[in-house]
Amino acid sequence: MTSKFTKQVMLSAVGALCSLSAFAQQPRLPEGYFWKKLPNGLEVIVIENAKVPLATIEIAVKNGAYTEGPEYSGLSHLFEHMFFKANRDYPNQEKFLKRTQELGAIWNGTTANERVNYYFTFDRDSLGAGLKFMDAAIQYPIYKEEDMKKERPVVDGEFQRAESDPGFQLYFEIQKKLWGDLITRKMPIGIHEVINTATPEKMMIIKNKYYFPNNSLLTICGDVKHEDAFKKAEEIFGGWANSGFDPHKKYPIPDFKPLTKSEFFVKEMSIAQTPNMEFSWQGPGYLTDSASTIAADVFSTIVGLNSSKLQQALVDKGLASGVYVSYATGKYPGLVDVGITPNPNKLKECYDEFMHQLSMWGNADYYTDEQLADAKAILLRASLRQKEKPSSLPSQVSYMWCSTSLEYYTDLDSNYQKVTRADIKKYLDTYIINKPMVAGLIINPEQNKLYKPASFFVAK
Repeated sequence: MTSKFTKQVMLSAVGALCSLSAFAQQPRLPEGYFWKKLPNGLEVIVIENAKVPLATIEIAVKNGAYTEGPEYSGLSHLFEHMFFKANRDYPNQEKFLKRTQELGAIWNGTTANERVNYYFTFDRDSLGAGLKFMDAAIQYPIYKEEDMKKERPVVDGEFQRAESDPGFQLYFEIQKKLWGDLITRKMPIGIHEVINTATPEKMMIIKNKYYFPNNSLLTICGDVKHEDAFKKAEEIFGGWANSGFDPHKKYPIPDFKPLTKSEFFVKEMSIAQTPNMEFSWQGPGYLTDSASTIAADVFSTIVGLNSSKLQQALVDKGLASGVYVSYATGKYPGLVDVGITPNPNKLKECYDEFMHQLSMWGNADYYTDEQLADAKAILLRASLRQKEKPSSLPSQVSYMWCSTSLEYYTDLDSNYQKVTRADIKKYLDTYIINKPMVAGLIINPEQNKLYKPASFFVAK
């Protein structure tokens, strides 16, 4: 919570903020999207969508794993869970849950690397009541020790369930090698000890760093009118005090160190019933190379086509049952990831063939113009499908607001269509071709003894 200023100072600050708000530049938004910045710095987006007589409200905060050093790792996630507990207006979880039932609300929250968000969906006539309910939770949480005792094992239980998945074990090991000392800023799931020893005082530290209107986005979507929604938002959230500082300047994110050499490893685990391979690179980030974040999505879609050379060489030839290539868009360097489920009887052949395919990614004839066009069409169709459900629109907007920009979101579909071969080549040459990677293979003891992957699963 911000420190208390005198009334005179507060009025001066609000006056200055009002002046800034009046001249805030309107971002480009799709049709039916409306934007306003309140005097306290809270950005509000209203999406008019009358497909169903419902409304969804979401608060997104620029917080998550990327703000966490080792001592706070996983606490943004715990904070998300505690959001749905007690607050000033509903002093225990029983009353909080009763109110969600009265509103007929569907609710949840998520924590990722660069965003934490909370949302409620309810009848359109409950918009005012729902906004007040959200305001109480975001502004006036109460962190009770008894609530934390109940929630710590729930959050840690998510971590333990993930650890029972061999795919997660491989992913986690790769992330540690890929990001080094900054691994906690790429893993929102956290550290067991930190989660299990969290205190109400640590929750308040997180709140007092990041939970301010000038670091948050309120999105209202559904069968609403933007004039009425803006009015209600300002009446209810207008008293939320601005921090008086930019959290990301006051608490800067350290630079992620570039990977200097490739590292390959074999991880033996009894829970790995089938082997899995993973290859990862430090990819582009919005802050330094926004164009390559778009090219990365297009290339990943190309090599995911059934007709692609990669799929034909590995899946169609029986060397693997599946292969995917992905890139996670982020403000900071993002993860480029290749996952392969190899044929256990053809482990070496699968690995050799993938490395051969990788060596050809930079070739002009690795994909056709038709495949490039198909990938762009797939991305457009996927975007259209994602936008069919009104309640999911706030999450799509806030992800981009936190990790890129509203203009990036607005222009994304058209920018996919503008990607050229030169754009893809620049992305591959900058981040993938002959660049350091981390590669891992997880396998059970019997298969490890039989196939001896350590003899061939090495950097070439």
